[in-house]
Parts: sequence; C-alpha cells; structure tokens
Amino acid sequence: MNSFPWLTTIVLFPIFASSFLCLFPHKGNKVVRSYTLCIALLELLLMTYTFSSFFEPDDPLIQLAEDYQWIRFFDFHWRLGIDGLSIGLVLLTGFITTLATLAAWPVTRYSRLFHFLMLAMYSGQIGLFSSRDLLLFFLLWEFELIPVYLLLAMWGGKKRLYSATKFLLYTAGGSVFLLMGVLGIGFYGSTEPILSFETLVNRSYPVPLEIIFYLGFFLAFAIKLPIIPFHTWLPHTHGEAHYSTCMLLAGILLKMGAYGLVRINMEFFPHAHSRFSPWFLIIGTMQIIYAALTSLGQKNLKKRIAYSSVSHMAFIILGIFSLIDTGLHGTILQIISHGFIGAALFFLGGTSYDRVRLVYLDEMGGIAIPMPKLFTLFSSFSLASLALPGMSAFIAEFLVFFGIITSPKYLFMPKILITLGMGLGIILTPIYSLSILRQMFYGYKNFHFRRNYSCVDLGPRELFVATSIFLPIIGIGIYPDFLLSLSGEKVEAILLTFFSR
Repeated sequence: MNSFPWLTTIVLFPIFASSFLCLFPHKGNKVVRSYTLCIALLELLLMTYTFSSFFEPDDPLIQLAEDYQWIRFFDFHWRLGIDGLSIGLVLLTGFITTLATLAAWPVTRYSRLFHFLMLAMYSGQIGLFSSRDLLLFFLLWEFELIPVYLLLAMWGGKKRLYSATKFLLYTAGGSVFLLMGVLGIGFYGSTEPILSFETLVNRSYPVPLEIIFYLGFFLAFAIKLPIIPFHTWLPHTHGEAHYSTCMLLAGILLKMGAYGLVRINMEFFPHAHSRFSPWFLIIGTMQIIYAALTSLGQKNLKKRIAYSSVSHMAFIILGIFSLIDTGLHGTILQIISHGFIGAALFFLGGTSYDRVRLVYLDEMGGIAIPMPKLFTLFSSFSLASLALPGMSAFIAEFLVFFGIITSPKYLFMPKILITLGMGLGIILTPIYSLSILRQMFYGYKNFHFRRNYSCVDLGPRELFVATSIFLPIIGIGIYPDFLLSLSGEKVEAILLTFFSR
C-alpha cells in the first residue's frame, strides 16, 4: 500500500478538472481548448513521474496498490493497482488522449461539452486499466459508453445517429454478458460478493461452469476488440466519427477488449481458455484474411482503415491463444503498436477530409503535389501498418508468428496452416495499404476544391501530432526491449500460473 494515492489521483484528476469547464464562457473556444490540452498534458506528466519513480519492472506483483471501502452495504471497494500488463496501456492512453485533444483543435461547436467528454473518457480508460476489482472494472467499462455515444451522435457525419445507435446496441449487449459473468463469479460459493482480482485469480470452478463464465466474458470482450462476426459496428463508427474521436477509438477503446481477454479470461479461467484456444486461433486467422479482403473492397477511406484495424487486431487474438510467452509478448507489443498506427492513420485521414471534403477514394487523386507533407507522413504510417522492418508492427507480428510456430500446445500441421493464413494476410496488407496511396496521392487530380476550402498542406499543429506518434513507432521497432522489459515478468507469471493450475 502507498502512503499517497497516486493512482486515485491519476484516475480522478481529468474528470475532476473537466467539471470546471462549465465555468468557462460559452464562446470561449480557444480558452476551453487550451485548458483541456493543459489538463491532458499535466495528467500525462503526472503518470510518467509516478511510474518512473515508483514502478519496478522486475516485480510481477501488483504495484501502487490502493484499496478503499466505497459502499459498505455491498462490500464494494475502490481497488486500483498496476503491473507489467497494464502500465503500457495506461501510458498509451495518456499519450494518445493528449494528442487527440490537440487534434480536436478545429472543433468549435459545443466546445465545452466536447472537451468534457474527452476528459471523462480519459479518466474512465485509465481507471479501467488500473482496476483491481471486478465490479469497478464493469462500472468503468460501462462508463465509456456514454462519452463515446455522445461524441458520435453530436460531432459525427451524416449517418452519425445510426452509427452511434449501432455502437451503443452492440456494446451494451455485450455488457449484459459481462455483468452476468461478474455476478456469477462474484457470488459463486459465497453469500457475499468476492470481487478482488487477487482472490478470484486463485479460485477454481467446475469445468462446465468455467466454460459458461468464460464464454460470457468472451462475448463482451469480443464485441469491443472486435472479433468477427461482432465487428460490424466498427466500420460505421469510424466512418462517421470525428477523427479525434477515431484516434481514441482505434488507439485505446479497442484495446480494452484485448486487455479483458488477458486479464480476466486467461487469468481467471485457464482450463476453458486452453480448451477453446485452437478454435479461436482458426477464427483469428480467418479474421486476418477476411478483414484484409474486405478492406480492399472499401471505397470510403475511413472504412478501409477501419477494416485494416480489424485485420491487425486479429494478430492480438492469435498471440493471446498461442499459450506461449513469445506470442503473449507479441500481443502486448501489437496492442501498443496498433494504438499508435491506427490513431495516426485516422488522424491523417481526417486532416485530408478537412481539406478536400472527400472520403471516397475513387474521387481523389493527385494530392501528393499540393500536399507533400501529408503524402510523406501518410506513406510512412502506411509502411508502418504493413509491418516494415524497423517499425513497431514488424517486431510485434514477428513475435506472434514465432509464438505460433514454437507453441508446444499445437501439432505441427495446424501450426503450418495457421502461419500460412497469417502469411496470406500479411501479403494482402500492402495491397490495400498501397492502393490507398495510389488512389489518394498519385495520378491526376479528380476533384475541384469547393469554395472556402483550399489545398493547404499540414500545418505546425498537425505536423507535431503526426511526428509525435511516429517517433515511438520507430523507437519500439528499433528497441522493443523497452516495452518487453516492462511486461516480461508479468507475462512469465501469467503463463506459470496458467500451466500450474
């Protein structure tokens, strides 16, 4: 236990600071944006200082632990803590949210509400990754629905209400299974709820009951990740959301599903996880190929990027179900890597829309000459997406590949078939990635700029956002051991517990 509640301060600071936005003048957009950016930056600096000062990478146990009784009648506790699995996601949340706040600078309509929702998401996401209580985990999981729905419904495109409603129905439907799972394992064998992660991870269940619990949690996380066939909300959501919201969705929100699969499904239900792993490996392989082929057929730029995200998220699935440390390391790297790359591609796609007011690729062309900076950065992130050596996605996908091949869980021929499917997906990736570049930037200009819109290249703010995301992609690709050292001990502890039960 810590004498100072560092994690509670980190979790509550953004939403507490956002409550003061109502005191700002209604038309003071610049003041509101500057205030929100300062809060996001201070939060990032606070968590960086806390983790660099008090987190020990070699300790697989929970660190910075806090436990306060919240509601005595339900024995409900405010339990927080971080380990090697969650620290990277917390830092990713801080980094992407700060840049998304800067990317949202052009938003002026209902500016106070928009920035309040962004800061509320900030608190909710950090709280979820730091939660050590199952009911608190569920409440923060649900808390994310409200800001995302409003950001979609109020600042989205022409079909924003349809997309927001579809997002809410899918994720709320998954939350029903999550709540049933929370209550089921919380009250199993006891009249009083047992919700502490540390207690639940050591409990065992009859195999049929464990399978039921496993599938309940899996459905909730599969929708958020997403895993086919629960992915159809994602392209619509990304296609209509403002690009700053897309940065939060692609960079952080999808990772909540992957985090839940490791933190709850893998740690709490090892027997069911092992039993279902061959089937989910097949589903993951199919998802890589299906989403890549579907992405290639999309004419809408944002939907093509969205389907590419579905394809790349499938590598996370394969790493989780490889049941070996190499594959799980690859999963953690892919979570962080895709958080950067996905956020950057949606940001640059949005900035291009701000200029040409077009989203359909067959209406574009020839943008490289008037906007060389946009062309250079979009090309760089497209190369990062197709796992170019020296960038973060390469080492992440390589570790997943290697984990599948060397996993002792599976026979030789199934492993060969899985890797062939992964290889086919990797071949398809440059096809749809490079076709975006060809249709957007090469050839003749197929459009005429509308009045009040000009072909202006990226400005200093946009260059700063894109460059800030590009640097960690290169850094992780060149020196991945920085991230692996944070999660290494925790991965070993998860697998040791997994195989010993």
